Amino acid sequence: MQHLPPVMSPAYVAMDDLCDELSRLADAISDVSDWPSQSLDLCGQRGVYRWFLPEDQGGYGWSASDQIRGYLRLAQADLTTTFVITQYMGAVRRIAASGNTAVTGEWLESLASGKQFSTVGISHLTTSRRHLKRPVLRAEESTDGYILDGISPWVTGAPHADLYVVGATLPNSEQVLLAVPSTLPGIKAGPGHELVALSASCTDQVGFDRVHVNRTMLLNGPNENVLTSATGIRTGGLQTSTLAVGLAQAAVNFLSSEAANRTDIMDAATELRQEVDALAQRLITVSDGDTDCDASQIRTASNRLALRSTQAALTAAKGAGFVKGHPVGRWCREALFFLVWSCPQPIAQAHLCELAFDNHS
Repeated sequence: MQHLPPVMSPAYVAMDDLCDELSRLADAISDVSDWPSQSLDLCGQRGVYRWFLPEDQGGYGWSASDQIRGYLRLAQADLTTTFVITQYMGAVRRIAASGNTAVTGEWLESLASGKQFSTVGISHLTTSRRHLKRPVLRAEESTDGYILDGISPWVTGAPHADLYVVGATLPNSEQVLLAVPSTLPGIKAGPGHELVALSASCTDQVGFDRVHVNRTMLLNGPNENVLTSATGIRTGGLQTSTLAVGLAQAAVNFLSSEAANRTDIMDAATELRQEVDALAQRLITVSDGDTDCDASQIRTASNRLALRSTQAALTAAKGAGFVKGHPVGRWCREALFFLVWSCPQPIAQAHLCELAFDNHS
């Protein structure tokens, strides 16, 4: 087998090689049948999953700003695979931060190396279905653990996971976070929804029919808000904004290459380049600890820039970009993803107001 050098920092030449290969593979990723196993395996071989872990847990110990730089590069190359990785690493980081040595000892190295895949099922505890009176995924204590019953909606990579990190609600409204092997009896994962974009992420619900989970698999809780109480883990944050900016960078790169031979789009390409570079730098600055920046403002700006830049790229590509298989068309569809995925209501409302009233100032 060919030896592939690990990407030890965002500045390594190996990062360019990795992103070139991911970009090439992205052209074949479109439907639920196109789970990006080859791309994910490649990232495992190149050490991508170790970026997000400290050195004492088998990682490279990348800083928060370097993680942002890494995600920006990956998202430019292949948004679907990068989105899957964010959910994968969401699970891995919660396992690593749990302090549960039984789970970390059995699972962490195989997950960090890419030999096994994990994902999160926690959206029902944050923005998805939280308004329902009866929790969609319920837990009850047993003599040696918990019984899970219900569904976890919007689980990325649902049918491909070896391990789920899921949140569930107890009868007293406290929550638990559990590491749940997919081989346990009573688990049924959907094959993946056919989405407007990112269908190959195989995002679907996972059903739990009286699934018994041993207490040794408890990662956090029980407590009132299990996601925010985990040490060293922040919910929300800059991750989704980073993916949006990475997508915008891909579109602007295309626009800039077209502008090299077309003076009519040079001004637009220059303006968008300045905006995307400034927003990428803002992300890095905030990740370094600048508390003066509002994460919701960054998310709104990132969404807006993803939509504008991809549509500008389509305009420049003309009819060729509207033909199925052209990356510009895919980027336009992918930009819509940011209007619905983990999009807080104030941000969604800001987009609606902008769309409704932009021409009526």
